[in-house]
Amino acid sequence: MHKPFFTYLTLLWLVLLSSVSAFAQKKQLTMEDAFLNPALTPANLRQLTWIPGTDEYSYVSDKMDQLLRGTVKGNAQVVLTAADLGAGLAKAGGTKTSTVSGLRWLNRNEVLLNQRGRLFRYNLQTKAAQAYYALDAAAENIDFAPTLQRVAYTKAQNLYLSQPGKENLQITQETNPAIVNGQAAHRSEFGITKGTFWSPSGNSLAYYRMDQTMVTDYPLVDVNAVPAKLNNIKYPMAGDKSHHVTVGVYHVASGKTIFLKTGEPAEQYLTNLTWSPDEKSIYLAVVNRAQNHMWLNQYDATTGAFVKTLFGEQQDKWVEPENPMYFVPGKPNQFVWMSERDGFMHLYLYNTNGQLIRQLTQGDFIVKSLVGFDKSGREVYYTSTAESPLERHLYAVELSSARTGRLTQGSGVHNISFSPTGQYFIDNYSSPVTPRTIRILDTDAGKVARTLLVAQNPLLDYNLGETSIFPIKGEDGTDLFCRMITPPNFDEKKKYPVVVYVYGGPHLQMITNSWLGGSNLWMQLMAQKGYIVFSLDNRGSADRGRAFEQAIFRQVGTPELADQMKGVEYLKNLPYVDANRMGVHGWSFGGFMTTSLMLKQPGVFKVGVAGGPVIDWRLYEVMYTERYMDTPQENPEGYQKANLLNYVKNLKGKLLMIHGTVDDVVVWQHSQAFLKKAVDEGILLDYFVYPGHPHNVGGKDRVHLYKKVTEYLEEHLR
Repeated sequence: MHKPFFTYLTLLWLVLLSSVSAFAQKKQLTMEDAFLNPALTPANLRQLTWIPGTDEYSYVSDKMDQLLRGTVKGNAQVVLTAADLGAGLAKAGGTKTSTVSGLRWLNRNEVLLNQRGRLFRYNLQTKAAQAYYALDAAAENIDFAPTLQRVAYTKAQNLYLSQPGKENLQITQETNPAIVNGQAAHRSEFGITKGTFWSPSGNSLAYYRMDQTMVTDYPLVDVNAVPAKLNNIKYPMAGDKSHHVTVGVYHVASGKTIFLKTGEPAEQYLTNLTWSPDEKSIYLAVVNRAQNHMWLNQYDATTGAFVKTLFGEQQDKWVEPENPMYFVPGKPNQFVWMSERDGFMHLYLYNTNGQLIRQLTQGDFIVKSLVGFDKSGREVYYTSTAESPLERHLYAVELSSARTGRLTQGSGVHNISFSPTGQYFIDNYSSPVTPRTIRILDTDAGKVARTLLVAQNPLLDYNLGETSIFPIKGEDGTDLFCRMITPPNFDEKKKYPVVVYVYGGPHLQMITNSWLGGSNLWMQLMAQKGYIVFSLDNRGSADRGRAFEQAIFRQVGTPELADQMKGVEYLKNLPYVDANRMGVHGWSFGGFMTTSLMLKQPGVFKVGVAGGPVIDWRLYEVMYTERYMDTPQENPEGYQKANLLNYVKNLKGKLLMIHGTVDDVVVWQHSQAFLKKAVDEGILLDYFVYPGHPHNVGGKDRVHLYKKVTEYLEEHLR
């Protein structure tokens, strides 16, 4: 008579066992997982690219031993193996290889391979390789001409060129290491990523010449040498003398170099270099040192003579051109220019006389990038935040009418690559529920032509919390987007400690509708440990328009702090947040923000960990600092208010400061000055250095870094 009850108990026990078993199967992230486990990154197609002159694509297998090639209508097939490549190279005098990684397409049938400075071309049809030309094995800043028929590179302070029959030709003969040729100028601000610029045909090469003789030496010490070795770098600090940059133009056929007559003052910024389609002109966006005035200038590429100013842009705070001119195919006298002049980054169609034809995009959103034109030059394709500040989509706009249309499907962040013909584009996108999907779409129909990859959730077996994205209102009514990760098995009736991860500086948006909401696995790991992990993109951060970003002008650290405190206010109003156990962590500008929050809002956070922090903006580089703060001479009050040395005595709670000893971005002097002031004031804090590391601590040592960060937070929040 008790059998039914016994059966019920048995079934209940089995259910409990299965649920416990299911829970037990969910894995916990380790610190090694968070930073060194590639299996936890959504699957991708390695080195996915279009093949020149075609609508075909290629990518490398996960083991990097096969090159696959596909068409829009057919599946990708193996067209090259490492074994075949190695055999061909060996016959041509090269060395065998176990990988097909790092190949470049020369044309639809040949690939180019660099073996320690020896370049080989390999024919996929004949399976034969042949030596092409060579460059110095110590070459840096390697920049191939558009057709790969020659290459520019740097060695020390000089610029070189290699091509078949003329290898390692030294273009510049500079003996002074303080005068640098062919390298990125202006400390890579203004969108500058390199220092050489090939003409469309590859017959001429423009390059930066950067004279740093007037810039003070700054000492970095290599402690790995015995005795320690002094390495001086050139580091122009705010308010001090800056380097002088000119642009040389080397003509391959004649072997002669001319310099653009960019004139005075010497302390100006030469940005966004663009060749005209006919290679007769070079255009520069010239910005004054105050960074409130830009002139788009044309120069003669043969003589270097100044031709004319097409137009100028001026703002009371700053102008920051970061994109070159985009010439319209088939119309060499028309180009598209990107500008924030109306408050948001938009596209403008101009002619080369400097006349505005029309504004192509407008609205309270920003254009992120111009990705191409259709072949006829009737439409231009661009990505923007028109749907949401958190998303990136692809759009087409007609040059003749400014009529626009969206081409991408599905909410999220879309990264786009156009085929050489402009007929198709690769869309690599993710969203909070989509780890990664890669598709080819037809630009005319706007339809999916082929799906290349649908990545599975690599974290499916891990016990993760819930990630939510939402806005709160700032003090001026502006939407401030937040991301919050709650612990697994979250219970609103419990009280949880909080870790606020902060950056808050220009040129970065942390929170997007991408995979994991833009968070990283360390944040997910902290949620697993029982913390609510919170981030907020404050005013001054990227992709919200000029007013949002320029709120920090001459008062860096003030509106950012106010916005972060709005986030704190939101957290404190949540019934499940333990307001007595809140910690904050950030690096670089985030280190500045972490320290600011600990000092200017003492007692709010129980603990902070500040990595590579800016402490005194007077010690930071000219280009970045003066854009946002003007010079210390022009804005002494702003610099004084932002200088965290003035607030050391306010510290309550625990603060750990971390710095790399050879940091050439935020120099070590920042945190050392803070440490010295703390000693002078009798204030106790904790300090840790990473010998030999620059601004970011990378590689396996990053695991060590975040074990240290996590240990410190847990010690004071538990």
